[in-house]
Amino acid sequence: MDAENGLKLFEYENNIVPLSKSDEKIYCYDKDVQKEQLDTQPWKNDMYHYRKVEISSIALVKMVMHARSGGDIEVMGLMLGKVIGNTMVVLDSFALPVEGSETRVSAQQEGYEYMVQYLEQNEASGHNEPVIGWYHSHPGYGCWLSGIDVETQMANQKHQEPFLAVVIDPKRTISAGKVELGAFRTFPEEQRPTGTQGADADGFQNVPLSKIEDFGVHADQYYPLEVRYFKSSLDDKLMERLWRKHWITTLSQSPLIANSEFTTLKMQEITNKILMLNSGGKKNVSYAQVLRESDAIVEEITQGHKSNELKKKLFGGE
Repeated sequence: MDAENGLKLFEYENNIVPLSKSDEKIYCYDKDVQKEQLDTQPWKNDMYHYRKVEISSIALVKMVMHARSGGDIEVMGLMLGKVIGNTMVVLDSFALPVEGSETRVSAQQEGYEYMVQYLEQNEASGHNEPVIGWYHSHPGYGCWLSGIDVETQMANQKHQEPFLAVVIDPKRTISAGKVELGAFRTFPEEQRPTGTQGADADGFQNVPLSKIEDFGVHADQYYPLEVRYFKSSLDDKLMERLWRKHWITTLSQSPLIANSEFTTLKMQEITNKILMLNSGGKKNVSYAQVLRESDAIVEEITQGHKSNELKKKLFGGE
């Protein structure tokens, strides 16, 4: 299958919705309109004020490319956009030159200098959209916020609202055949939800043992936002150029081949968890969770076969 058909499949699997001509005004940025919305600071009256995220196809592919290029190392970048009512709109994104490891990623001095230069050049070229959030990768361990992530996001929301945190798992993106992405906001320090209104700590995530202690511990400090993707007719040419680079370097292979090593590691993790449970190990791991992780691996392998068959039927060839 060639790059053009690969792009069609990517848009289909991730439900990237084409905008109508009238809806393409979402790309227009009006400082006065944005100021009018933000002056009221609606997030102070409702900690769940922002409930949805809309991400352009251009921003999505750039973030996925960056996350995939990091391999097993966490990478980080920023997102540009605006707000419309209770929706945060991501129009573009750019990578930052930062160092990261495990569930800890932070910008070094060169990262801040690069960010300032990028934003200055962006504004000089007529693009006034401000930074609306940050993204980083969790290669192989799902989309959630670690303790460091929560602290970072809380600081961002305190000093530069409105602000969004996005997490991408590049390994599961390839394994599952669609983008594995989560969008989150933290609650104010003085406010906490009652009951289970935060991120679902019991929600299923196939988390390695090395990360299990951090997973879910901070779930009452943030909540997920509904995510959808869109594109305009103006995006097509730029999207095609981005995609060809992305297609050649990451997505032209079958997910069954590209992620065979990752699948093997997940199976080893399940074995380790079973051995640990049999020996009376960590209480925050259960047999039920291990069973769900096993089912998820089977589902991903099945999805890989289905994707290959769908490629053949829709586009012909391998």
